[in-house]
Amino acid sequence: MATQMFEGRGHAAVYQKYRFAPGKELQQTILAYLQGKRANPAELVVDVGCGSGQGTRFLAEHFKKVVGTDISEAQIQEARKAPSPPNVSYLVCPAEELPFQDASVDLLASFTAAHWFDIDKFMREANRVVKPGGCVVISTYTVDVSLCYGNCSEKLTKVFRESWDLLLKYSHNRIKLVLEDYKEIFEALPFPDKKRITDIFDKIPMTVAGVVGYLESVSPYQAFMKNDPEAAKSLLQETEKRMLETMGVSSRETPVEFWVRHVCVLGCK
Repeated sequence: MATQMFEGRGHAAVYQKYRFAPGKELQQTILAYLQGKRANPAELVVDVGCGSGQGTRFLAEHFKKVVGTDISEAQIQEARKAPSPPNVSYLVCPAEELPFQDASVDLLASFTAAHWFDIDKFMREANRVVKPGGCVVISTYTVDVSLCYGNCSEKLTKVFRESWDLLLKYSHNRIKLVLEDYKEIFEALPFPDKKRITDIFDKIPMTVAGVVGYLESVSPYQAFMKNDPEAAKSLLQETEKRMLETMGVSSRETPVEFWVRHVCVLGCK
C-alpha cells in the first residue's frame, strides 16, 4: 500500500510555495543519461508522484508531452494552478495504477516521491508501461543539506540541522529509503541496464523565509503539527529567529544558498 502524506489542501499549498524544482546538476545528470540512451526524442513522459508539479515543469522544457500524476487531489489542484506550458497535463491516480497502455511511455520519472510508493507494485507498473528502450529516472534529495551565507555558513548549517534533527523524530519509517540513498529502490528496478548515482550536489537559491517554508513542507513537520501544533509553530519561529541572528540581518527575504545532495536511480528497459 502506498503511503499518503500530502493530502491536505493547506499542506499542498505550502508544498507548492516552498518545494524547489530539480537543481541544475540533477537536471544535467538526467538529460545526459537520456541523451546517451536514446536515438529518438521521447514522445510521452510521465512524472509519477508529481506533487505540485515542480519536476513536471522541468521535464516539459525538454520533451513533447508530459503528464504529471499524483494520488493527492489537493496536490494536483495546486499543480494545475501553477503556470505550465501547453504540453503538460495532470491526472489523479496512484503510482501503482497508472492509466497508460502497455509499452506506451518513453520516460517514467519520479522526483522525491518513490519512497512513498508500494515499491514492488510500482516497479511492476513501470515495467508494464515503459516501452522497450524506454527509461526510468527516480531521484530524491537527501537530508544531507548545508546553508551558505557569507562567513557564517557553518553556524547557519548547525541551526538548520538542529531543527531538522528534532523533526526527524517524527519521520515516517519510509524515510529510511532516503537515508539509505534509494538502495532498495535501485535493487527493485527490474531493468538489467541501470545505475545509481549518490553524489549529485546542487546549490538552490533560497531566502531565510524559503528555508523555513521548506521545513514546514516536509512530512515530519506535518506529523509534528498534528501531535503538538504549538511546539511545531514555535520550532519554525525559533529557527527563523536563530538564522537571522546568526546572519546578522533582519529581513526574512535575505538570500541564502541551500546546498543539497541528490540521489538518482537511472534505468533503461
